[in-house]
Amino acid sequence: MGMSVTISAATDQDAEQIFRLQYLCFQSEAALYGNYRIDPLVQTLDSVREEVVTDCVFVARLGDEVVGSVRGRVTDDGSAAIGKLCVHPRLQGHGIGARLLKAAEAALTAERGATRFRLHTGHRSESGLRLYRRVGYETVGTSRGADGVPMIVLEKRAGAYATTA
Repeated sequence: MGMSVTISAATDQDAEQIFRLQYLCFQSEAALYGNYRIDPLVQTLDSVREEVVTDCVFVARLGDEVVGSVRGRVTDDGSAAIGKLCVHPRLQGHGIGARLLKAAEAALTAERGATRFRLHTGHRSESGLRLYRRVGYETVGTSRGADGVPMIVLEKRAGAYATTA
C-alpha cells in the first residue's frame, strides 16, 4: 500500500531535512548555469533554521521524509516573496510543487495579509516557469541574482488561481 504526500507547516525539527533536500534539488539548477554558488547551495543550516522560525515555510512529507518545501515572507509593500520551492527529483511532475505554492499563498494571505505574490526563477528554468505560469504567475520583469544568474520576476494577485492548476 502506498503512502500519500501531505502538505503542512514546517517545524524547527524539519530544518535539517529541508537543508539537505534543497541542496539535492538545486544541483540541476546550478548545472543549467554552470554556477554552483547559487543561493540555495551556499545557504547555511543555521539560516534555514532561522527561516523556518520567522518565515512561512511549508513542507511536503511522504511518511516521515520531507520531499518538498517552499518559503515565503511578506515584504514592506504587502507583497509576499516566495522562494526556494523544491521537490525531490523522484517526485517531480506530480503536482507537489503546485500544492506547496497554494498552501504557502493561502497562509501568507490569511495569516500575514499578503496582497500579491512575487518570485524569481532562473531564465533557463523551463520546468519552474511552466509551473508558475500554470498556477497564475505572470512575468513582470527581469533581474540578476546576487550570484550573477539572470532571473525572471513573476507575480500574481492574492486569491488569483489559474483554472488549470
